[in-house]
Amino acid sequence: MLLAIKILIVVFVIFAFGGCFSKKTYSQGYYNNTISNNVKYNSKEEIKNSPAMHKATMRSYQVFGKWYHPTTASVGDTQKGVASWYGPNFHGKKTSNGEIYNMHAVTAAHKTLPMNTIVRVDNLDNGKSVIVRVNDRGPFVGDRIIDLSYTAAGAIDMQKKGLANVTLTILGFHGKVASTQAEKSEKATVSSYYVQVGAFRNYSGAKITQDKFKMMLDGNYNVIIKEGNFEDKPIHRVWISGFRSIDEANDFKSANSLDGAMIIAE
Repeated sequence: MLLAIKILIVVFVIFAFGGCFSKKTYSQGYYNNTISNNVKYNSKEEIKNSPAMHKATMRSYQVFGKWYHPTTASVGDTQKGVASWYGPNFHGKKTSNGEIYNMHAVTAAHKTLPMNTIVRVDNLDNGKSVIVRVNDRGPFVGDRIIDLSYTAAGAIDMQKKGLANVTLTILGFHGKVASTQAEKSEKATVSSYYVQVGAFRNYSGAKITQDKFKMMLDGNYNVIIKEGNFEDKPIHRVWISGFRSIDEANDFKSANSLDGAMIIAE
């Protein structure tokens, strides 16, 4: 069966409402940041690490017409690609987790990692490295995988060049480098996944779609109408729940020819 569902969803700007990407509860905390090249940094920096912030920043979002899906991550995961940096034009503005961007701090933007993930960035062009905390989303240019603060970029000697080939290695979550075996085994994740199959201004449209999918799925999945707002007006989203992982949700989409449907993580 081919289903063409057009999806409306807001490009979200990030900090807000209840829940957490894991079932643990964390208060605001501090992290011990170790960096190379004698870069001075206040290791007692206060960070935003609330459950509400994590729920908001782990949702799927859209930038320049492309969707991004924050998802699970584990200590030791690596990623190779191109790093860039951002500075004066963003200094003093809010980051995606609600903090104020300080180009002199040792932080970074990443498109999908949980906020306050601690990442070692190894510059493959010169062998230098820096440890940063993710507190923003981006970069959204080309194949870049991380945007470093001005100071972090200086630590690996890439300010002048602007770009560097790097490897990222996850060292910990919630603003701390993992030290115990339990922390090293931790997996940062969202609590549940949904497949969005429609979004409507009128409730009647959402109800028709809900009933359609209830009949099609024979009660094997829960089809709900999620109320929200888009451009300051009510919107009614139709979500299919019951997925324990992003892979399971993707398998459901493929099996039901729902190529246009969006996976929502909460």
